[in-house]
Amino acid sequence: MERIEMSGKELERLEVLRQVLDGVVSQKAAAERLGLTDRQVRRLLRRYKAEGAAGLVDRRRGKPSGRRLAPSFKERVIARLSQCYADFGPTLAAEHLAAEGLNVSKETLRGWMIEAGLWQAARGRRVTLHPPRPRRARVGELVQIDGSPHDWFEGRGKRCTLVAFTTMPRAG
Repeated sequence: MERIEMSGKELERLEVLRQVLDGVVSQKAAAERLGLTDRQVRRLLRRYKAEGAAGLVDRRRGKPSGRRLAPSFKERVIARLSQCYADFGPTLAAEHLAAEGLNVSKETLRGWMIEAGLWQAARGRRVTLHPPRPRRARVGELVQIDGSPHDWFEGRGKRCTLVAFTTMPRAG
């Protein structure tokens, strides 16, 4: 007996198509449930009757994408990066390569550079430089500190010479 690997989506299709063949569900209801058109459901039913469950498996599985860039182009880009732009980041390197006629997206280039060992991915979130201040004991409490030598009262009052710590509730 042959083993068939199916995705969850393909298994759901198989289950719904069996219900259609058993007369439990109509083709129109199956189309709505699967998010397909009636015509697509009829096409899937024909393929299921002819080939069985294997007929519902995606025929593109295991094949390379049609949008993939040629391996020779990738080798040319990596060689050019190694020669001239080894210390560049992916975004800047993509801009310089585009000026030379080697058009490749910065995200594709990032993957290629990581694969070739020319770039290291970021190590995750960075530590915050200014951690938040600890909360006060009571709601609305505020510490005021005045240690400046400036004449804030413009001669109308005593000049502040010491650091003064006062705890007072915040307005509001």
